[in-house]
Amino acid sequence: MKLPGNMGNMQAMMKQAQQMQQRMQEEVAKIKVEGSAGGGMVTVGMDGQKNVLSVKIDPEVAGDVEMLQDLVVAACNEAVKKVDSETQAKMSGLMGGLGLPPGLF
Repeated sequence: MKLPGNMGNMQAMMKQAQQMQQRMQEEVAKIKVEGSAGGGMVTVGMDGQKNVLSVKIDPEVAGDVEMLQDLVVAACNEAVKKVDSETQAKMSGLMGGLGLPPGLF
């Protein structure tokens, strides 16, 4: 069945958008980053969905609870920024093939 007018084009565009969304989700799932603070005294591993996967703490900072808390927060924040940056880069790469105007996504 042939769709009238631009309906066929619209359907093809919707299918392409769904495929791009699926590819984007797959690419984001592959992202793994590490954020660190205190010159590497605390390192946090994070995935593309911003789930914390690991925390490494240098024993030297284990005794200073307040500093340790601050370093964990800082390392998590750095990891989140890295995930956002990698996600944006992957989106730009995938969306570039669509010929959309820059900044649309």
